[in-house]
Amino acid sequence: MLIAVDIGNTNIVLGFIEDEQVAATYRITTKSNHTSDEFGIMMLQFLQLKGFAPRDVHDVIITSVVPKVMHSFTAAIVKFLGITPMVVGPGIRTGMNIHIDDPRSLGTDCLADCAGAYATYGGRTLVIDMGTATTYNYVDEHATITCGLITTGIRTAAEALTSMTAQLPEVEIRRPTSILAKDTKNAIQAGLYYDFLGGIERIITQFHREIPEDFQVVATGGLARILDTPLIDVIDPDLIFKGMLWIYRKNI
Repeated sequence: MLIAVDIGNTNIVLGFIEDEQVAATYRITTKSNHTSDEFGIMMLQFLQLKGFAPRDVHDVIITSVVPKVMHSFTAAIVKFLGITPMVVGPGIRTGMNIHIDDPRSLGTDCLADCAGAYATYGGRTLVIDMGTATTYNYVDEHATITCGLITTGIRTAAEALTSMTAQLPEVEIRRPTSILAKDTKNAIQAGLYYDFLGGIERIITQFHREIPEDFQVVATGGLARILDTPLIDVIDPDLIFKGMLWIYRKNI
């Protein structure tokens, strides 16, 4: 079994890949003060929940945008699984071309998303990842990432709204039943949702206007499932793990 790990600003997401399929996924809140022992114990517990043992893990691959967490997490893998993980970064073959001004500025999570989209759905794909930030990257038919866009994630917008406005409560991010809100909580939920949805639809529309060929839109990330728009063709919560598997195969 291969464990694919994405270390993000908010969550660390683990995917257990067995027989080319994502068998299970788990999330850990990203905290830079977790020790390697704490990370290791959590990994062992997740393995046990799915009926696996450490000996079942033959390798680990990691993408990360949080350098502070990498040392402890990598140490946990070495200590508890006896494996030196493959880290997506310089020197790793990805099968993807990056044609932007500074290829090193593309996050390895976005790179893995794009690899997963190309491997699963082919080229001419706009890849949207809805996390702490919302990212858009276009992959053409030659496995080339040609452009990208970054904007605020809906949860980040919600946190900014409540932290900067003393009398507004924190709310659950979900699809509202109506835009005709009658109280503060529902007003915030509906406002956040439709503002976020409208921004996504406008951005997709602009990509269609400026890219001459037809393309499909693939969305991923924890909040992608709440959206209700015909402009997104596929919602794939396991996209990054499919990309990490694709990259892993290129390097063994």
